Amino acid sequence: MKSRHKKLLVIVLGLAGLGIAAALILNAFQSNLVFFFSPTEVAAGKAPADRAFRIGGLVEAGSVKREGDGLTTRFIVTDTAKTMSVVYKGILPDLFKEGKGVVAEGKLGADGAFAATQVLAKHDENYMPPEAAQALEQAAKAQKSVVQ
Repeated sequence: MKSRHKKLLVIVLGLAGLGIAAALILNAFQSNLVFFFSPTEVAAGKAPADRAFRIGGLVEAGSVKREGDGLTTRFIVTDTAKTMSVVYKGILPDLFKEGKGVVAEGKLGADGAFAATQVLAKHDENYMPPEAAQALEQAAKAQKSVVQ
């Protein structure tokens, strides 16, 4: 084999290795990507039915119900336009309260309720996740345009 052919073979194998590595990295990134949706977007069918995603908004006042096992909690998340029922089995964050901002990660269940695997609550009096704040703002604008 000539020197030129050896160099060409090394370059081709190197490019193939880089291509395979890039494909594996992109595949791992795609499978771990989690999008945020508001209850209005979920109701409109924009959320994926077969993948995990995040839903956020405010915990509706009077909606938190704890079941007898001590771990399962049902509550309603609202963006002031639409609501979504959420079921979470686990220990809720200390800052989780009715009327406060929340982001839950999980999947839509067969019954239409959101089965959360993780619940995140705001960390101080003035904080709300940017996605949740934007969703609430858009819902308020949409509600104003419907009223007018």
